[in-house]
Amino acid sequence: MTAIDVDLVRSLTPGTKHGTHLLACGAALMPQPVIDAVTDHLNLEAEIGGYEAAARQQAVLEGVYASVAQLINAHPTEIALLEHATAAWCHAFYAVPMRPGDRVLTCEADYAANHVAMLHRQDRDGIIVEIVPSDSSGAIDLDALASMLTTPARLVALTWVPTNGGLVNPAAEVGRLARQNGALYLLDACQAIGQMPVDVHELGCDFLSATGRKFLRGPRGTGFLYVRQELLEDLHPAMIDHFGAEWTALDSYTLRGDARRFETWENSYALRAGLGASVDFALELGLEAIREHTWGLASRLRDGIRGIDGAAVYDLGANPCAIVSFAIDGVDGSDAVTSLRESGISIGMTGPSSTLIDTQRRQLPHMMRAAPHTYNSIDEIDRLVNELDRLRRAKA
Repeated sequence: MTAIDVDLVRSLTPGTKHGTHLLACGAALMPQPVIDAVTDHLNLEAEIGGYEAAARQQAVLEGVYASVAQLINAHPTEIALLEHATAAWCHAFYAVPMRPGDRVLTCEADYAANHVAMLHRQDRDGIIVEIVPSDSSGAIDLDALASMLTTPARLVALTWVPTNGGLVNPAAEVGRLARQNGALYLLDACQAIGQMPVDVHELGCDFLSATGRKFLRGPRGTGFLYVRQELLEDLHPAMIDHFGAEWTALDSYTLRGDARRFETWENSYALRAGLGASVDFALELGLEAIREHTWGLASRLRDGIRGIDGAAVYDLGANPCAIVSFAIDGVDGSDAVTSLRESGISIGMTGPSSTLIDTQRRQLPHMMRAAPHTYNSIDEIDRLVNELDRLRRAKA
């Protein structure tokens, strides 16, 4: 494994000239190849028209499916390109046929967008949503899950890496238990994709949803869905148009045979080109090298924050990822984020509503969160720690 050449990555990331960006868990800085892919396609549309640009760039746009498939060890026919991770997750979730009484098992670190959809189907369809408790490390309790799966469940829906807390749930072990007990498995990889290797076969998932804008460093407005090929014939999208299905007779239609049945005809081809470029960029760097670099910086940041009087790190799991969640006594997080931004450092905030179950279980405060990427250096981590300590001393 080759170590990340931070200077090279920074030279290919224009945003690093404008400050220290530590919010890859929100929307990471795009590298120049991604920016070029988007703007080149937009410029081509301006020159010859949108339809003509798509036709000319057909090979590039088709190649995005192959790139995404390579990223997660899938087949291109198992990939649908969508506008964001929530659209991808919901397309999978609402396509699963469920009857009153069918059980859906999820985790305490569940993300708000996913959980409200579960509650919607609970109200509308009479499904039963059950929360699997966490173990002593904060991860989903595999023994509890195994016990709960002895009663048939229709679906296990897991947030692999939550929006805060640094947790990496044991997604492959969950997949093994789901498959052994006949439950479908929907994995939210929104925060995992781009910061660590992802292999759908090792994970054993039936569905995987992801975004482009976070650790993958793609443009906003992009995401994708993986659907295991063997399931496709049994899944009818909640919504279709004449791209996902062919109108074959006056009173009938035929769904596509691949995962693109979950897509619609109209989309942003420029953003798709950017998504493909971001995947290729990540593959070139290497996902293991990305993980080693980003998780190493996050570990240094946690150590630094713990050295600040009155600071608390709220990350979970035996081996936390590149998302660092913390608070400092006497320091208003929102004010701190604003002050840091004025100093040229970008971090973010996270509130209770995004992970309500975990927040109530752990009685979490409003937290700041920071997430380094390959364009970040040790010096930038240390600068953030020093600035946080300065803010703490100013409030003392």
